[in-house]
Amino acid sequence: MHEFELIKNYFSKIPKKNKSALNLNDDVFFDKKKGIAISVDSYNLGYHFIDFKYPDLVIKKILRSSISDLVCKGVIPKFYFIAGSGNTKTFSKKNLSLISKSLKEEQKKYNISLCGGDTTFSNKLSFTITSLGYSKKIIYRNKALVNDDIYVTGNLGDSFMGLQILKKKVKVSKLKKYFAQKYYLPDIQIKLTKKLLNFANSSIDLSDGLIDDLRKMINNQNLSFTLYENKIPISKNLLKIIKMKSMKKIQLVSNGDDYQILFTATKAKSRIIAQTSKNLGIKISKIGKICSNKKRSVIIDKKGKEIVPKNKGYVHQF
Repeated sequence: MHEFELIKNYFSKIPKKNKSALNLNDDVFFDKKKGIAISVDSYNLGYHFIDFKYPDLVIKKILRSSISDLVCKGVIPKFYFIAGSGNTKTFSKKNLSLISKSLKEEQKKYNISLCGGDTTFSNKLSFTITSLGYSKKIIYRNKALVNDDIYVTGNLGDSFMGLQILKKKVKVSKLKKYFAQKYYLPDIQIKLTKKLLNFANSSIDLSDGLIDDLRKMINNQNLSFTLYENKIPISKNLLKIIKMKSMKKIQLVSNGDDYQILFTATKAKSRIIAQTSKNLGIKISKIGKICSNKKRSVIIDKKGKEIVPKNKGYVHQF
């Protein structure tokens, strides 16, 4: 059963009278009157992080990916709660010291505060993080308009390449450290957070992959999209790997774990977006457009031909 089938069939009717739940179809809970936004994310060993050799890096990765849910909605994260399940090996004094040090560093970097949580004994390692921020306004899913431009921040695919290198599925030498860092330490565009409210119609963070997350962003609308492969931003280092290993770009940019911001905006906002990108020093790329449901969603390569990627993102199956 797909994640959204599970929610729709068993849980969507429960909070029907609670508008702040956003029909369980967005990244956050948002109480407009009180100006509170909350997100919850769980992370399991073997699924969301490959091992626990570097607990200091793992905890940074999951904390950043958690607060990105708020950031993409235009909400500055303020507080977080963390629950962890593990055993004496995973929660050794050495590992706990490393985790503690990393949390302090992340708090300083993002100006957030730990407020509580829970710990339980288990032979299966997992973490759950609840993030909270204040705002009178957010950017929702399912608010995209026909002819909206589609934008994405930063570069895509570096994290996935890092995972492949760490799994030893791709062998490189000089670039190993760069890609491993991109996997463990995603670039959260927190400087852009409040600026998004000035121009974005709809938004989502890229956790499961470009194509799958784009579909989620417009999933309750009669819309389609056109993406241009050559417009999708990648780093110079990933381009080197693509050429060196004869890989296909489209197969690398929609595998998730990028935690960049995907958003739509009207054409009239293109100038303010370009100026914001320049002022903040944040890469923002226009990669496609939103179309009516009369057209089907397509991805176009640099030769103007339609391409069909084998992998469209991570699908949560139950």
